[in-house]
Amino acid sequence: MSSPCSPQYAPAGDVGAALMMIDSRLKAIHDGKTEIDPEHEALIHQFTESLGPKGARDVLDGACTLIYMFMVWLRQAHEEHDKDVIEYVVPSLVATMRMMPKSVRPEAVPTMAGLVIAAGTGLSPNLWRKQYGDWTEEEMTPLEVTAFLLAEHINRITDDPDFATRMITEALSRADEA
Repeated sequence: MSSPCSPQYAPAGDVGAALMMIDSRLKAIHDGKTEIDPEHEALIHQFTESLGPKGARDVLDGACTLIYMFMVWLRQAHEEHDKDVIEYVVPSLVATMRMMPKSVRPEAVPTMAGLVIAAGTGLSPNLWRKQYGDWTEEEMTPLEVTAFLLAEHINRITDDPDFATRMITEALSRADEA
């Protein structure tokens, strides 16, 4: 029986825009920038403001699609070694988010953990979240942090700082060809 939270029922959103935002954060960290660049932050804010409500919703859905795709890859990678993705990914993700109280308020951590667990068990993160109400403004940064941390986790596993971005870009290219 299919769940109403199955990915087949979820909008993919603007995965490209969401990936661009995550990739810019990854590159900033790898360039040694630990402080948030106010100019970069202003550009991101200007970009998201220019999208309007529908465009912003599409980027939000795109971020959820990224989280789902990252968790699918992580699940497959862990299963190859007879390991459970939830057991090996979620605790470190939660621990890292708890060390980021300025970006991820403590009350957002359980939601983001649930989102990742939903994706790790084959459910759509955005449809899973939707059953608890609309997204809040306070959840936007934690959502971005979650996608970022999963991408960074994949990059560390593969020892390739661009692997997660390249994986999604290639998947998008294949989807465009189909």
